[in-house]
Amino acid sequence: MLKGVLHIHSTYSDGDFTLAELRDLFVRAGCRFACVTDHADAFDAEKIAAYERECAERSDAHFQFVPGLEYSCVNRMHILGYGSTKLSASTDPQQVIAHIAAAGAIAVVAHPRDDAFGAIEAFEEVPHGIETWNTKYDGRYAPRPGTFALLARIRARAPGTLAFYGQDLHWRKQHRGLFVLGGAAKPDRAAVLGALGRGAYVGVKDGLELPSSGELPSELVAHFGRVHERSQRLRSWIRRTKMWADGLGIALPGAMKAQLRRIL
Repeated sequence: MLKGVLHIHSTYSDGDFTLAELRDLFVRAGCRFACVTDHADAFDAEKIAAYERECAERSDAHFQFVPGLEYSCVNRMHILGYGSTKLSASTDPQQVIAHIAAAGAIAVVAHPRDDAFGAIEAFEEVPHGIETWNTKYDGRYAPRPGTFALLARIRARAPGTLAFYGQDLHWRKQHRGLFVLGGAAKPDRAAVLGALGRGAYVGVKDGLELPSSGELPSELVAHFGRVHERSQRLRSWIRRTKMWADGLGIALPGAMKAQLRRIL
């Protein structure tokens, strides 16, 4: 199985890392592929061509970039298009999901907000998957149990819907410990997307393996719930402290901000 990383951003949109830096970073982490999903609203046709070209130039038999896009939709919903580099004229999430599927790519609802669960569950155009752990949005310590419950409800009517695990990497000091082990025979676009589409992968973090089905033991779900609640309290305290500092005109040192990004 090949180790890879999902949901990363480069300087083509709002990421801190160039593609060259991302390749070096993830090759050193033992990865053979990276699905990069820069924000679609940062592109036009000319820039898309340059993005695809550089991803191809920085790929080889050892490491493969799979270029894709993250589409911004209405109500602050984001849809990842793994392998999709065609811009969409629509901001309706169901139309974007269909647009990605028509391109032979993989549509995943990114970091779904709790207040959007009902809308997502009612989609007639079912996505390929739900991002059940996004370590930027959920934090590095544990995902939200509610996102796995959402996936289970969707799978009751669409059993092929999968759990995806993404870093949502933007910043240099951001935590980078969540990966996937995929069943691709070799690191090329077709093999990587085929494995992701079949659910032939697991999410891996700190020795823990998380299935593509998103079906977790109840004890693990309960553990995630407790850990996530604690980490959210910490995140909330940090946000309040920052707001207090901002209100007093106190700028937090850059090194402190970087460390907080690493912790959270």
